[in-house]
Amino acid sequence: MDFDHSHYVPCLRWKMGEYQAVLRLHDTTKKMFTPLIQVPEIGYDFKAKKLKKTIDEHLYEFVSKKILKKWGTSFCFVDLKLVGLSVRMENGVHPVKYVFDDLRKAKCSAIPVTGLDRDKAYHQEIKKILAKDDRSICLRISIEEAVKSSFEEEIGSLLSLLSVQANNCDLILDLGAPANFEPLEGFSKLIIGVVNKMPYLREWQTFTIISTFFPESMSGIKIGPTNIPRYEWQLYRILIDRLLKRGIRLPTFGDYATAHPSFREFDMRKAKPSVKIRYSTDNSFYILKGHNIRGERYGKNKQYHSLSRKVVESRCFCGSDFSWGDEYIQQCANGGKPGSLTTWVTVDTNHHIEKVTQDIASFYAS
Repeated sequence: MDFDHSHYVPCLRWKMGEYQAVLRLHDTTKKMFTPLIQVPEIGYDFKAKKLKKTIDEHLYEFVSKKILKKWGTSFCFVDLKLVGLSVRMENGVHPVKYVFDDLRKAKCSAIPVTGLDRDKAYHQEIKKILAKDDRSICLRISIEEAVKSSFEEEIGSLLSLLSVQANNCDLILDLGAPANFEPLEGFSKLIIGVVNKMPYLREWQTFTIISTFFPESMSGIKIGPTNIPRYEWQLYRILIDRLLKRGIRLPTFGDYATAHPSFREFDMRKAKPSVKIRYSTDNSFYILKGHNIRGERYGKNKQYHSLSRKVVESRCFCGSDFSWGDEYIQQCANGGKPGSLTTWVTVDTNHHIEKVTQDIASFYAS
């Protein structure tokens, strides 16, 4: 992998809403970021009281249909952490081997992701992939792991186990979703302390920090407009200013787009999902929440028309030419097809990635 601090690394749970958003990005934007693709969980069938698919069914043609067709052969990080460490294919093959064998056949330039939280079997497969592909690997480290007194020793042991040098590794420091970013100045000092003590800091091939302040659930968001700070972006700008003054290596910015790292699956027969738009602005998420999508009284998914009009009429609307997502919002504001829950994830994510890539470019150009 080869990019610097002016790049962008969004962590995306690679479900339909997310990969369709990436597919619809401007070609120039696709060159400005590298996705951290998370192979999603299999999912649970609450009615049948079992997993929706077998692991074989879940991963069958995943590469050809959901990575190659949606992202292409460009570099990306691929992480199977969400699949589960104990899961195996029907023939006993490790899912990591299965997916990367397919990626290799498709000539996709995918970088395998591992970390201190993976088991020996996972690491053995990563080591084999590294030997076959002659490519770098990505270490995804949590902030909890990074602050441990034994961190440097553990990292050294992992590099030794994988028979790889730091200069052939991409490092991602994953802050997740901190409960409280405030005060930003104090939180930034903590992160700077962690970065300053990071082993092999100058040697990592790339170095990225990802985090988010996006809420875990929309249930606590009131009906109507709400602004939630993009603290992860505000924190990053503070970090860069402080790190520059100290001559410490600058990290690449990463986030979870318009999602939370945690995922809770609901029984959709009982769930009451609301119509909503999650629109990223300069410093916040402008969230417009409607009523239950199944509520006949409120017009079901047609509520998206009025929410779209509110976005278009707001000062933060970037214009229909800004992204596919913005064009969709404009069309809906004019009475176009309102779409579904998955469509809205695509709209929000597509706009967000276009917005963040431009934010980063503007930030480093100033």
